[in-house]
Amino acid sequence: MKSPTYIVTVVALAMSVVAMSPVRSVLASSQRTEVCVETSEQEIASLFDRWNSSLQTGDPHKVVANYAAKSVLLPTVSNKPRLTPEDKEDYFHHFLEGEPFGHIDSRTIEIDCNTAVDVGLYTFTFRKTGSQVKARYTFTYKWNGQQWLITSHHSSAMPEKE
Repeated sequence: MKSPTYIVTVVALAMSVVAMSPVRSVLASSQRTEVCVETSEQEIASLFDRWNSSLQTGDPHKVVANYAAKSVLLPTVSNKPRLTPEDKEDYFHHFLEGEPFGHIDSRTIEIDCNTAVDVGLYTFTFRKTGSQVKARYTFTYKWNGQQWLITSHHSSAMPEKE
C-alpha cells in the first residue's frame, strides 16, 4: 500500500502538469465572459434606415458596407444566395437599377448580447417603374466592436397578393 505522502505527491504532480497544459488554456478561454454593448430597439430599427439610405446612393459598394464580411444575403428578387461581398455587390448592382426605396410595414425586434434580430414586413417601391413589392424580411445584426453589421438578411416576396 502506498503512503499518504506518496499519494499527495502524485496528485500534486498531476495537478501541476494539468495547470501547465494547453487544456487549461482552452478551459480558461471558454470561461471568458463577453462584454455586451448597450443598445435599444430604436437603435436597431435605425439600422434599417442606414441600409435603406445606402440604397438611395445607387452605389452597391455602399450597400454592401452594411454587411459583415462573413454574412448571408437571401434576396427578394434572386434565387442565388449571396455569400461573398462580390456576390452581394452583383445583386445590388442589378437591384439598384430600379431605384428602390424600402418602407417598414410592421416589425418585431429582439435584442441579445451583441446580436439583434429585426423581422417583419416591408414594401419596396421602385421609383423607375412605380411598381411595388411587398415582402417578408429578417435582418440579423452583430456588434463587431465598432458598429452593428448585418450577418444575415433574408427577404422573400409575399406569397399572396392583396
